[in-house]
Amino acid sequence: MTMLAAERIRTPGQDLVGACDGFDGEVVKARIAAFADQVERRLAGEITEDQFRPLRLMNGVYLQPHSYMLRIPLPYGMLTPRKLRALAHVARRYDKGYAHFTARREIRFDWPALADVPAILTGLAAVELQPAQASPGGIRIVAADHLAGAAADEIADPRPFTEILRRWSARHPELSGRPRQVRIAVTGSERDHGTASAYDIGLRLDRNDRRQLGFAVHVGGVPGASATLRGFLPADHLASYCTALLRVYDRHRQRPGKHRARLATLVHEAGAEAFAHEVEAEWADLKRTEPALPEATVETINARFAPPDLRARPESNEAVKLARLDSRFFGEWLARDTLAHHNPDYAVVVVPLGGASEASGDISAEQMETVAGLAARYGFDALRISPEQSLVLPHVARADLKAVYETLTAVGLAAARQDRGNHITDSRRHAGPQPIEETLHAREIRAA
Repeated sequence: MTMLAAERIRTPGQDLVGACDGFDGEVVKARIAAFADQVERRLAGEITEDQFRPLRLMNGVYLQPHSYMLRIPLPYGMLTPRKLRALAHVARRYDKGYAHFTARREIRFDWPALADVPAILTGLAAVELQPAQASPGGIRIVAADHLAGAAADEIADPRPFTEILRRWSARHPELSGRPRQVRIAVTGSERDHGTASAYDIGLRLDRNDRRQLGFAVHVGGVPGASATLRGFLPADHLASYCTALLRVYDRHRQRPGKHRARLATLVHEAGAEAFAHEVEAEWADLKRTEPALPEATVETINARFAPPDLRARPESNEAVKLARLDSRFFGEWLARDTLAHHNPDYAVVVVPLGGASEASGDISAEQMETVAGLAARYGFDALRISPEQSLVLPHVARADLKAVYETLTAVGLAAARQDRGNHITDSRRHAGPQPIEETLHAREIRAA
């Protein structure tokens, strides 16, 4: 019996079987077709920018001073080689040869022509990427620890719980139309690898004295205002407790001048103990009345996040030892850009992006394709995005680390941080904010 099957998870409001399960290609295709028509009307001047704004935002398009920008969320911060190659294609064909990974586990294209956006969305839909948030109401993102399923100190894989929260938030009627979106993060280790404490709601997996799985619940997102609401929440009450928490949050926001206040701000003003007491009172009846998630759905969720078959690689230690002797730079890279894996024959490879600026997130199309190739050949097709805007290969055999290092070095992704910027394309370095007449296409200038 799997971890979640043994410990039933409750979900509020309704049976969530099939809720947002999978990628509905026909729905996405219809939405892109509708947006293509809206783009044509905007470029023809038939609708104003104010009228167009809500339409483009629903499709991940933002207007910057120098151009339109396209933002694509990456659920759980997870990618595959196929998806990363598709993103590289967009960067090369429709942008300036580069893209930017954000701290919110999204990828951003800064220079697409508005007229090209429907074609971009169509191409990304072919690999099941779309700009619409999985939880379009009041939950902006449900993020998992980027070391999920790999960290040496992991208590349990947090990804099944993020999926449960995603389904809960996508269908819950109380979460639509809220004035401020809430960010939730789940980490599965004693150490907060995913910086869950920086999110509005941070959940850290733990076990109590009876070995029961549960969460420490924190509210954060505002420096100096984070607080612990509950030291241990049994896992089978996760979603119902979050419902109670957000209900209390909404009551506090109804006070004059607090309409858009952050959760952590209101907790700080009310006092963590008093706020937590309100949540407990709200939750008291809710936890007894909410239905359990059906066993079949639990098993489906577990199967989605099944770990790869990590076969034994006993040659790993000797291979790494010889490679260290052969190259001082390889040894420095090991210390800087690899982390311990729960399987001693494997390691986690972190690929920081960008140049001299700390964790800038910039990456060229060539670099994306290179990392995609490494994930396919050495990393069980697994790729993640970290909150530090790095790419992560979570499962690499230590015996293969030298080959990975040499490939990354060839494209400037294993050099010391101050040298990495040399491999970003010239168009990226010289793009910069420019006058709108020089960057927008002619039809867009006329429409503006």
